[in-house]
Amino acid sequence: MIEPLELKSLTPERKRKILGRTLDVLEDIKPRVSEILRDVKKQGDSALLKYTLLFDGVRLKPSELSVSEKEFEEARQRVPEETSKTLRKVMEILEDFHRKQLPREREFIEIQPGVWLKDSWMPIDSVGVYIPGGRASYPSTVLMGIVPARVAGVKKVIACTPPKLRDGKVTVDPCVLFALDLVGVREVFRLGGAQAIAAMAYGTETIPKVQKVLGPGNLYVAAAKLQLAGIIGTDCLAGPSEILIFADGSADPEIVLMDLLSQLEHGPGSSAVLLTTSRGLANKVSSMLKDRVSEAILGEDAEGKACALLLEGLSILIADDDKEALEFINEYAPEHLEILTSDPMGNLKYVKNAGSVFLGPFSPVAAGDYATGANHILPTAGTAKFQSGLSVYDFLKRLTIQRLSREGLERLQGDVGILARAEGLRLHAEAIEARFRDQRPQN
Repeated sequence: MIEPLELKSLTPERKRKILGRTLDVLEDIKPRVSEILRDVKKQGDSALLKYTLLFDGVRLKPSELSVSEKEFEEARQRVPEETSKTLRKVMEILEDFHRKQLPREREFIEIQPGVWLKDSWMPIDSVGVYIPGGRASYPSTVLMGIVPARVAGVKKVIACTPPKLRDGKVTVDPCVLFALDLVGVREVFRLGGAQAIAAMAYGTETIPKVQKVLGPGNLYVAAAKLQLAGIIGTDCLAGPSEILIFADGSADPEIVLMDLLSQLEHGPGSSAVLLTTSRGLANKVSSMLKDRVSEAILGEDAEGKACALLLEGLSILIADDDKEALEFINEYAPEHLEILTSDPMGNLKYVKNAGSVFLGPFSPVAAGDYATGANHILPTAGTAKFQSGLSVYDFLKRLTIQRLSREGLERLQGDVGILARAEGLRLHAEAIEARFRDQRPQN
């Protein structure tokens, strides 16, 4: 069972393991993922079919890689009305928040006499969105990944999601298809794992190549995106899921426990940390966890499976005070940070590194996963130190435009010449000087 540990008493190895979480595993699977990427690049669709059979246990024909129009029609009929209404509502909430993120187009600014600059924003041309499969289905991820792309103005969006066998028939979850239809994405492919990321990066006979790939996924998906960075654009290292709850003695232990379990429910590799300044809370959550596991561990439901992961994915840590706790939080840089203390706003002032922060007992991560309007595609594995969650900015390019008058360039000529020659780049200086010889244009 998970026993509370004092933060200051952690061995270097234990602390490294908690802080490192998935990074060591990503390094371990790197050779296997590299092999998959090479195969897809060289063999195209045939490699996709091979790996779909190997990893998903589904034998596909080349024609079955693409989702048909008939399947979209069936999905529209199968999704319950209350689910379809909720997806539409959430889409509108996401659109509203992400539209407010759009940068304002600015006019030229005269930075110095005769020198005008401006930034112009434009959408990238094409993106591919990965929708995870596994034990759950993720129509919410469809909305999170594609709504900001649409708001940003991306014209071409494709999606990949792992195939499923239902009653002996190869299919895609109807809620996922409904959500894709809702956001106007009809190029959808039955593909999972690293092979899906490779297909969208390189293109195959069936899968079009895109400029950027995004979306959460398992360790293979994360490793593939890391290795393809530079070949295509990628988003943050999004997955497996993780949560850190910072709580004091005022926190409700049942709420703490349920919020920890809710993120472990995402599956293998997920991490959950309770960091508290209250030994009483730590012991209470540990005791409740033991009871919960004893009841659910033998079950086949989602909760039972989540509980089975706790021994690997969960830690309970005790800090001496808020200062020690907050220093650890910034070092850990969690994907989701819940602050369940008597002064969450006061604690927030010292938080630098987190994917998304949830303040107080009525701000659970589960709400942000679905319906607050914020994006749930967030940086994991400590990458929140230098990455942010998905936003419209991930789908925009910033083009800096520069315009100088003759007088403006003449004022800069001396400075440019001095620096260019100091760097040994004489022709840079002469490129400026050539403009001021006789008979040169005046504007």
